[in-house]
Amino acid sequence: MGAFHLSILVFLPLVAGVVGAFVPERVSRWLVTAATVAVLVIVVAMIADFDKESGGLHYVTDDGWISELGIRYSLGVDGLNLFLLFLTAVAWVFAAVWSSFRETERIRLYFFHLALAETAVLGAFTAQDLALFVIFFDLMLVPFYFLIGGWGEEETSVAATTKFVIYTLVGSLLMLAGAVALGALSAGEGQSISFSLAELQKRSLPEGTQNWIFLLFAAAFLVKAPLFPLHGWVPDTYRASSIPVLVLVSAVLSKVGVYGFLRVVVPILPDAAHTFQTLIIVIAVVSIIYGSVLAFSQVDARMVVAYSSIAQLGFIVLGIFALDPKGAQGAVMQMVTHGLVIVPLFFIIAALTVRAGGSGSLERMGGIAFGAPVLATLFLVITLATLAMPGSPNFVGEFLILFGVFEDKLVFGLVASSGVALAAVYMIRVFQRSMHNRVAEGVQPREAGRLEIGVIAPVAAVIVALGVYPQLLLDRSEEATVSKVREAGRLADSEQVPAGPPQLPGTPEQVPPGAGAPQVPPGAGAPQQVPPGAGAPQVPPGAGAPQQVPPGAGAPQVPPGAGAPQQVPPGAGAPQEAPPGVAPEQVAPGGGAPQEVQP
Repeated sequence: MGAFHLSILVFLPLVAGVVGAFVPERVSRWLVTAATVAVLVIVVAMIADFDKESGGLHYVTDDGWISELGIRYSLGVDGLNLFLLFLTAVAWVFAAVWSSFRETERIRLYFFHLALAETAVLGAFTAQDLALFVIFFDLMLVPFYFLIGGWGEEETSVAATTKFVIYTLVGSLLMLAGAVALGALSAGEGQSISFSLAELQKRSLPEGTQNWIFLLFAAAFLVKAPLFPLHGWVPDTYRASSIPVLVLVSAVLSKVGVYGFLRVVVPILPDAAHTFQTLIIVIAVVSIIYGSVLAFSQVDARMVVAYSSIAQLGFIVLGIFALDPKGAQGAVMQMVTHGLVIVPLFFIIAALTVRAGGSGSLERMGGIAFGAPVLATLFLVITLATLAMPGSPNFVGEFLILFGVFEDKLVFGLVASSGVALAAVYMIRVFQRSMHNRVAEGVQPREAGRLEIGVIAPVAAVIVALGVYPQLLLDRSEEATVSKVREAGRLADSEQVPAGPPQLPGTPEQVPPGAGAPQVPPGAGAPQQVPPGAGAPQVPPGAGAPQQVPPGAGAPQVPPGAGAPQQVPPGAGAPQEAPPGVAPEQVAPGGGAPQEVQP
């Protein structure tokens, strides 16, 4: 694609939304839908053109913006965000198509917010400047606030939007504080402030500073994901939102949070990522179990998917904070595949709700498969993918995540594995309750219509294709993804290396075999060893130590005036003789009996 300008990709939906606000309603909806299709075509072309041998950024746009603050308008695509852009484009195309064929109030305003939301998400995924990322991250709140509150269920929309805004706004403010602190404190002496993600990754911060900045970012991303215990906005939002909006919130919006961990937190704050690794893994594992158990206990089909999404996002965060290349790649795979599964799953729930007389309760469904075999077949494909059955891309993602976790965090991996079994329970329960059993009262088991097949079947085909050939994603994402966890993973691995037995105070150091005995400096109180055949050690005259006497020189000479030689005490035995070939030592003035020289 050459020098393609990413601004076209990011702002194309918004331009269509603005133009659509001033044209007739019947034109507005199709204009925005056409823009979403154009975005999907561009992203598919990027995937085909992407050089998987290169781990750097492609289609880079890097222009000065607010130079006084070190903020640049920087966009780029690499293996980490390439397929997340594809997920975004797919979700928006089918949400727009579904909305275009449904009766919607204030159609031009609705599609304007739909277009603004896509621009915000595309900007967040492609931003390579931290300040720009924060701007797009916060911009997402605006259209989704109106889409949930203005076109949701009237009875619960107020409570839903209130919780959604409070949770996400507080998280956004915490992230803003963390971003400002990160840019300002990372500037060393003689360095200017910079928010470039590449530049921030090169700079270093004290571990204590990294820790509190990490907590600010983690709070924002855990809310957006969401994970336990920061998921309080989920139940009301999932009940109140319309199906197209719910598809976008669950499939795409939640991925922006976990993407932030891989793009910003782990590579820029590696010491803090290592420090809080166990804490985040505990949160992820608790979210897996908590979401799976609550999904099993729900009777509303929407809420089953809502809590199962918490469990799946727990798996994704678990893979990221395994700080292992396999775990990180599994997390990226799971981000994409979970989103692709969610898109048709909610459209299937919408179809089942219509056939059950407008009720989403599993107790009001049953026997639909008898009159809708195509719909049942599509639902079965999506169910098997959700269960991470072998042959599905979800299986590849979860397998890589667990493989990465088992290497260093075996216990957490075993506990998280129970979430796979629980997923089988709640998803099979939904499929059986809705498709089989007796036909419930008031249920109309009719076949899927053209619109339903049109928004479900293509995504199901993509899921099957990705399950057959997962290397399409893994090959292109490997280098960019692994590089994000490399430094934090190195810190985690260095902690696992055994340091050897501790040295006890007062004990001599161990000497390797063949290195000989340790040498003690002269005067330290211990005699030095003399090699065999080397004779007695030579001592300079006048140093107070006895001098060596050549063989045959006779008895030791006593210097004049030194007095008679000392007597050997009774019972002490005769003086020791020197071994053959070694001369006896000369007695120093005032010295005692000659000492034996060690051979």
